[in-house]
Order: sequence, then structure tokens, then C-alpha cells
Amino acid sequence: MKVYNADLHLHSKYSGATSNRMDINTIAQQAKLKGLSFVGTGDVFHPRWLEGIKAELKEVADGTFEHPRYGTRFILTVEVEDRRRVHHLILLPSLATVEDMREVLAKKSSDIDTDGRPHLELGAPEIVEIAHARDCLIGPAHAFTPWTSMYKEFDSLGACYGDQTGKINFLELGLSADTSMADRIAELQDLTFLSCSDAHSPWPNKLGREFNRFELAEPTHAEIVKGIKRENGRRILLNVGFDPQLGKYHMTACSRCYKQFTLDQAKALRWRCGKCGGWVKKGVFDRINELANYEGPKHPPHRPGYLRVAPLTEVIALALGKSDAHAPDVQEMWGRLVTRFGNEISVLIDVPTDEVAAAAGPRVAAIIKAFRGQKLRVIPGGGGSYGRLEVPVELAEIRPPKAQRTLMEFG
Repeated sequence: MKVYNADLHLHSKYSGATSNRMDINTIAQQAKLKGLSFVGTGDVFHPRWLEGIKAELKEVADGTFEHPRYGTRFILTVEVEDRRRVHHLILLPSLATVEDMREVLAKKSSDIDTDGRPHLELGAPEIVEIAHARDCLIGPAHAFTPWTSMYKEFDSLGACYGDQTGKINFLELGLSADTSMADRIAELQDLTFLSCSDAHSPWPNKLGREFNRFELAEPTHAEIVKGIKRENGRRILLNVGFDPQLGKYHMTACSRCYKQFTLDQAKALRWRCGKCGGWVKKGVFDRINELANYEGPKHPPHRPGYLRVAPLTEVIALALGKSDAHAPDVQEMWGRLVTRFGNEISVLIDVPTDEVAAAAGPRVAAIIKAFRGQKLRVIPGGGGSYGRLEVPVELAEIRPPKAQRTLMEFG
């Protein structure tokens, strides 16, 4: 068995609000720098994106495609929206399946030719039935967010998926939730959790900002499926992603001015902000409290650990007291570390911190060590505004003296 990092949910340049650099070549290149063995193609029902997949990638095993230059492997994926605006992530086994399923769904979609994330005039059970009949894996995407998610619209898996609930293979956590939060809900005990980026741009602060570390016999679609189903010793060893408090929708907050509220305050205000009049969005923290069966997490034996991280450029900027993760000295240090240790993921979670210190100095190494030990203070996000980090007092002496209290906002 070998270890492979995989980010299975992203989008192409053909989805709304997505970078025009989300092309196959750039995704493959940046995935290699990030340290991802696998990425999902995303948007596989879009005709022009599908043409690009066929033209630019080589099929190396059933349902498994490889970029000829960078070696990044792709599996066929798509996110779809049902008639209740709930989003579902689908993993498909072959191009023939893509074409067959697309032909069926096109009869129920007005935008499948124009939007990489198509809206379907179908209910969730109907979509699952169509997908399962074609040997696809399917599960709720970003399941807890206050927009377009299963738990925004429904109170249970059964209410969403009906008689098809038993065919759900996984649940995607999303940026504002982690394993400890989701494992307070009893009905999720048997499901595999996926942590994925839902990236709209290819750069390493977005692509792979959440990923899964699989243990597989070989890097193929068939093995990924076994890993999600936890078959024959294949499994996810680790979910890696944001501290959920850094997510845009962790706390209940105004979607215009981002003022945060308790759930009781929001209800008393009838979900209108008393400061600016904007709509208040219920946060994932409060939503999970509503749904929870347990006071704390009850992890089933199969559940892997969850490691909270942030993109390396954000870590470097925080360590250097910079407000801009794109600053030249931040980018120079990022390039130095990735060149030295092979990829970003290795620097964030694998390389000993004394080796990081030798390459980038004690400040960066100390922040990475603090991340691994979950010692960074988080100012939680909400309402559409990302959370922020603050360096603990014990690290202040090794940071630049004028930036000891600098807060780093994630965007």
C-alpha cells in the first residue's frame, strides 16, 4: 500500500465565478506543486471541458487519466444542483458513463451546456438512482453550509435522499466543518468523510486547501472507490483542511456587514441585521448544534484523524508579519520551500520543523509547528467572511516586533 493525496472536488473555468486559469494544464501543474497525486476533473458534463479532458489527458486505467507532462492524475467528477438547490458531488467510472448520464440529465437541465455546475430539475433521490445505476459514487457536497447544502435544506439524510439514502457513499465536510463537528450527528457514523477544496482557482492557496490522504494499492479510480468504501484495506488515512472557524460560514453572521450573532439573537431579529439591515445567515456551528445527537464527537472506529492547516503562503505571511500573502518576499520563501522539499503539503505536514527552520528560519518553522499542534488562536468567520488567525503570545518573541498582533485574513 502507498499514500496518495487527493482533492476530489474542484471546478473548471466553465463554472460561474471561477478563474479563467482553471484549465487542465494549469490545474495539473499547480496540483504537483501542492503535493496532490489526484484531483477531480470537476464539471465533466460541460461539453467543452469534456473535450479538453479527452484531448489533453491520457487514460492510464479505467476512469483514471494522467497529465503527460506533470503526471497529475485525474478522476471524473462533477457537482450538480437539484431542484431544491442542494448540491451533490458525483464520481464517475468512465467517459462512456459521462456521456450516457449527461444525455439522460440534459433532458432535465436548461444549463448543462453552459454551466460546469448544472442545475437539474430532479430531486435528490432521482439523481442518486440515476448515478447509482451507472456505478457512480455520490454524496452531499459541502453538506453544512448555509447555501445550497443538504443540511441547509433538510434535517436528515433520509429527508433529502428518501429511499435512496442507503446508496450514499460519503459526505463532503466543507470548509466550515470538520470531523469533530460532523461526528456529533449519529446518522453520519457509517459514512466516509471527504475534505475537498471546491477550488475556483488553481493556485495552491485554493487548490488542495482541503484534501484527503488515501492508502491505496495503486493510483487509480478503482482504488479511490475502494478507499471511500473502505474495502480490502483501502482507506482514508487523514482528512486535512481548514480549522472550521476559518471558514466563511462558521458562525451565524450578517451576510452584508459580517456582524456575528448568537442563534437566539438572530431569531429575535427575524434574521435581519440590527446594524445594517442585511440578511443574517445561520452558521455551521449553530446548525450542527441543532442537529447534534451527542454533546461531543463520537468517532466511529473507521474515522481517520483531521489535521487543521492553512495554505503555506498564508502561514509564511503570518510568520513574517505581512498582510499580503502575495508579497514578493512571501512568494520567494514559498518557492524556496517548495523547491527544497518537493511540494507544499510536505512542508505543511510532513517535513520535520527543524528542517523547515534551516531552510526558512525559526519564525516560519514555529508557525508550522503551532499549526500542527493546533495552538494558533482563531477569530472565527461568518456570513461570508473568512476567519482570521492570531499568533499566540509565546511565539511573539520570534516574530517581527511591529507585527506581533497582526491578524491574517483568509481570502
